[in-house]
Amino acid sequence: MTEEEEDRLPVLLPVLSDIDDTGKTLFIGNAVAANDADLLLRNGVTSTMNLAVNVEMPPLSLSDGTVLRRTHIGLIDGPGNIAQHLLGAVLVLHGIINQQSPGKAHYPPHRAGNVLVHCRGGRSRSAGTIALYLHLFRPERFPAFEDALLHVRMCRGLDETQPQAAMLDLCQQVLVMNKSANKATGI
Repeated sequence: MTEEEEDRLPVLLPVLSDIDDTGKTLFIGNAVAANDADLLLRNGVTSTMNLAVNVEMPPLSLSDGTVLRRTHIGLIDGPGNIAQHLLGAVLVLHGIINQQSPGKAHYPPHRAGNVLVHCRGGRSRSAGTIALYLHLFRPERFPAFEDALLHVRMCRGLDETQPQAAMLDLCQQVLVMNKSANKATGI
């Protein structure tokens, strides 16, 4: 199946279960899946993170009354991003996964649930961001970035051409930046 054919179908694949203390699952997918309310409800997804600079996602409510929490960190598909922007996306993903879901009168109805990270196709920006997240925040399971990348590729069914070279270079810049920051702070 070509990327163009796949981009017309919903793609929603689990990457890691028990990603937090409450048992959430982290999913990777595409924009089509992120707009499929029935698919998201069946899979317990209540928050999405869109990494595509060129894809705007409309508000979405699930049939149980839950309003999906949407976060958008627009990364370019290919060269043009900076390491700090990608690191920001990784940190925001950590926040989304660990955020509580308080029930306040002025908030849309929401409940804690699983998290979907997507871009247009879920092959490069999403895969790179999730691999970095797994390595940086789950080092006991993914001690090397390459371990996390291999895991994401396997879950998403990607070959070595994805994520794109520009995204992999950016991931390496983040790793160097993170190592320098840890060395400077003694962490």
